Amino acid sequence: MKQEQTTERQPMPHALTLHDRRSLSVSGVTDVNNFDDVAVVIYTDLGELTVKGHGLHIKQLSVECGDLVVEGEIDSLVYSSLPVRGGFFGRLFR
Repeated sequence: MKQEQTTERQPMPHALTLHDRRSLSVSGVTDVNNFDDVAVVIYTDLGELTVKGHGLHIKQLSVECGDLVVEGEIDSLVYSSLPVRGGFFGRLFR
């Protein structure tokens, strides 16, 4: 008999460090959805994080380690709600 290996991904620790509104370090990054010089959309285990500002650029990105550094003039950091998992019945029986 074959045994199925199920490896659930453990959530990464998540932290933000903002230095003088010019440099943002983020840990716990699972993916970067899109980015340009005015917005960076980041996925974390705690929800979607949108960084807005001017002259933004990604200085460092390591999705394997979950680390990201964004530089530029940072105006706002906004989290969206966590995605609902489990479809209709998952929402029904929460």
